[in-house]
Amino acid sequence: MIPRTMSTQHPDNVFIPFFAHESSLGGEDEVLEAFYAFSVLEVQEQMWDFEGKEVDEFVVKKLLEKYGEFFKKKKLGKDFRITPRVPNPSVEKAEAKLLFETLESIPRSADYAKIFYNEEVAPIFEVILPMTTSSEEIERVYELYKKYIIGKQYKRVYDVKIYEWIGKFYPEEISVIPLFETKEAILNAHEILEEYLTGKQFEYQRVFLARSDPAMNYGLISAVVYDKYALFKLQELEEEIGITIYPIIGVGGVPFRGHFTPNNVEEVLEEYSSVQTFTIQSSFKYDHQPKEVIKAIERVNESKRKSAEPIDEEIFTILEKYEEKYSKELRPLAPLIRGVAKYVPSRRRRKLHIGLFGYSREVNGMALPRAIKFTASLYSLGVPPELLGLSALSESELDKISAHYKGLYRDLSFALMYFNPGAAEKFKFLKPIADLQKEFGVEPMEEHEAITTRILSGEFDEGLIVEAAGLRGFLG
Repeated sequence: MIPRTMSTQHPDNVFIPFFAHESSLGGEDEVLEAFYAFSVLEVQEQMWDFEGKEVDEFVVKKLLEKYGEFFKKKKLGKDFRITPRVPNPSVEKAEAKLLFETLESIPRSADYAKIFYNEEVAPIFEVILPMTTSSEEIERVYELYKKYIIGKQYKRVYDVKIYEWIGKFYPEEISVIPLFETKEAILNAHEILEEYLTGKQFEYQRVFLARSDPAMNYGLISAVVYDKYALFKLQELEEEIGITIYPIIGVGGVPFRGHFTPNNVEEVLEEYSSVQTFTIQSSFKYDHQPKEVIKAIERVNESKRKSAEPIDEEIFTILEKYEEKYSKELRPLAPLIRGVAKYVPSRRRRKLHIGLFGYSREVNGMALPRAIKFTASLYSLGVPPELLGLSALSESELDKISAHYKGLYRDLSFALMYFNPGAAEKFKFLKPIADLQKEFGVEPMEEHEAITTRILSGEFDEGLIVEAAGLRGFLG
């Protein structure tokens, strides 16, 4: 059994980490960041994102060369793990061959570790497959590594077999962690996983549930409920097939993306009680005092998983009208979101995809930026995305939802602090939110309201966006 763990993932921070050479983190910074996460924060896993980002593919070699004394005591692949997030060829055609290159690098990393430790150690033995929608996609990656990365070593080149010439390939197989991001995939995660696991004798299987992109696509409430439904169904599958399933959840700092901050750890552990691994993003690590961060991580590491709770499927009917309203309210805001997003600072260097600018997402037919810039843009406009779609729900329906989404009212109260009542004058459909703000007895933060009023009136400026983020304590 693996312990309950923390895993570092995407950025959402306001401030530049102390070790960064510039505001946009690049390869060398991220290698140092991985060491900082392992050595100081005692995070057990670093996700290495090959999906649309310019990352260093020699991370294992550099960590062992630069920080050898540390890694002689704590082994990569045993005490700590590097887990690549690879492109999904079914979706990301321009990046498809990067999957092959990333899988090729796994045996090479094992060679570095073997020389360093004088024994066979696989620093990388799992990969994350984003945007998974079927068992076939998982199986392809599993087979690609086993048959074509490992299998080719037995082929003959001129007068020798490949392994006789350049050495044996290790590890012999890898685990593939499906990342489910769409409503259909999340709700059917247990069925997809069951198909993939049939006939396999794995000790355990990890599965990754997205939190930010579902919130963008379907609204905050649906994202939480769908993930919690999936967690319960995965628990049932685990009991049925006898293979331990370890869920990962991709939580960010704001309620819209998970509300996982050092001072909200207990609430998140209670909300997602059956989750094994929680991602900590840059805001968690760098926008808080180091002592707070370390204490929070210790709390997660020492906590124990509990059982997932069942979800009443009748609630899905309520969510349908909520999602419809969320999409309807988002549409007139989309041009403003795109306008502000251009001025939201980036924290990682991302590759530009062919025909796309900065890896955009399409939400219900609307071209929108990725989750961090999307969330940052709406907060900068004084319209926290957590509040969109709420006008579709009655008080009794919210109460029904809160029986499953335990932190609902707490998260809404948090978002209401940053709602600018002036937005309701510009967009009449936001008036119910202004009414809700009064009903909850929440006073908007004055300084934040003043800045967002300027942005809302068309004063798009990176300085204003960062200043507002500084008042909130997070970017997006």
